[in-house]
Amino acid sequence: MTVVLVEGESDRIALETLASRAGVRVPRVHVVGGSKGARRAVAELTGERLVGLVDVGERADFERVLETVFVCDPDLEAEFVRALGIEGVEAVIAEQGELDSFRSLQRQPFQRDRPVEAQLARFFGGRSGNKARYARLLAEAVPLERVPPPLAALLAAL
Repeated sequence: MTVVLVEGESDRIALETLASRAGVRVPRVHVVGGSKGARRAVAELTGERLVGLVDVGERADFERVLETVFVCDPDLEAEFVRALGIEGVEAVIAEQGELDSFRSLQRQPFQRDRPVEAQLARFFGGRSGNKARYARLLAEAVPLERVPPPLAALLAAL
């Protein structure tokens, strides 16, 4: 059986949600707690077929110890933003009753001139638990024919 190493909990949630929606057997996903944990996880999982899902900034940590690595550029949330579009992501936020909160963030002096993608990244990472919660919501919202490329490729490899 294949074990997928991921950096964090939001990666696990998104991958499991998409696998379930796509009718792919949900893989065993091992959260390594940041890219530096990949080496330790590989040592613990000897004898297993291992693949990884990682953000572009941490890819080297995974590529040092894994042969097959799927890379999100720059991260999981940005992949979903591209797949759903700004309006699609804002619709998900609105469904959660948090669009006013996002608009408030956009009006903050430091955020005003930043691209919407950067504002969304701040919104997802700004509250405890938000990344994991929105990983599930975005994975549920994305049409299966528009699953972000690294996630689609990973699911196909399973």
